[in-house]
Amino acid sequence: MVSKFLVVMIFVSVASLSAMSLRIEPAELSKNLSEYKIVDAREVAVFTKGHIEGAYNFPTVLTFENVQQNGKIAQPNKMQKLIRTLGLSVNDKVVVYDEGNFFDAARLFWTLEAYGFTNVKMLNGGFGEWEAKSLGVSTKIVTPQESGYIATVNNKKLATKFTTQIAIKNPNQVIIDARNLNAYVGKESSAVRFGHIAKALHVPAVHNLSGDKNTPKLKPISELAELYRSVDKDSKVIIYCNVGKISGTNYFAMRELGFDVSNYDASWNEWGNDLVLPIENPSEKK
Repeated sequence: MVSKFLVVMIFVSVASLSAMSLRIEPAELSKNLSEYKIVDAREVAVFTKGHIEGAYNFPTVLTFENVQQNGKIAQPNKMQKLIRTLGLSVNDKVVVYDEGNFFDAARLFWTLEAYGFTNVKMLNGGFGEWEAKSLGVSTKIVTPQESGYIATVNNKKLATKFTTQIAIKNPNQVIIDARNLNAYVGKESSAVRFGHIAKALHVPAVHNLSGDKNTPKLKPISELAELYRSVDKDSKVIIYCNVGKISGTNYFAMRELGFDVSNYDASWNEWGNDLVLPIENPSEKK
């Protein structure tokens, strides 16, 4: 007879095969700084005032081709030049961080994965947590040796208007809206139309975080698993928001959980402004 304890252990072991921590805690990073290329996603002016020793600056705004127009990811020629200048190669062990809200770091995390990087982690708590723990702050600007990085796009990580249209018709694909509730139900919009992409589920980006809004931390993997418990692990998942930024947080969470997930870069600012694409607007229903 198999004991309940053994059954639980087997379940945990199987679950651990698909879930994988992609975060790193400040104390762990502090002890192993030399093992990683560290990338700061904050604006240049903030970065120069103080950053983690040895960090390179890659402001999140540079991940956009034209942030004023929509959320489309920077094109390969632009991204290749940026990544080469930072001295990064796809096989490097990379840690990204922002001030601590996760939205900037998550967008950068996704961008690097979309451009072929396979060993990226995110600093849990960001620079705010690092500084609060007095782990050392530097103002020295490091000039890296240029790398030979060649830009290649991992289309499994990057969703587009075309692939999202396909997902709507495919019962084995799931679409998740990471915006706030008012945006999802059609009470506010960054585009000319109101509502959400047809068949999209709603999981706000902030639901992946816990703690005070000024000092958020990523929820433990066990709590993230509960948050996404209704999503079939065999499904292909597409995440979106307004410009593919805060949805990076959902992307990161689902990557940790082992989902096959992609982020729709242009998101609602493209979809909601295209009058022929299918949407649902709950606010219009009586």
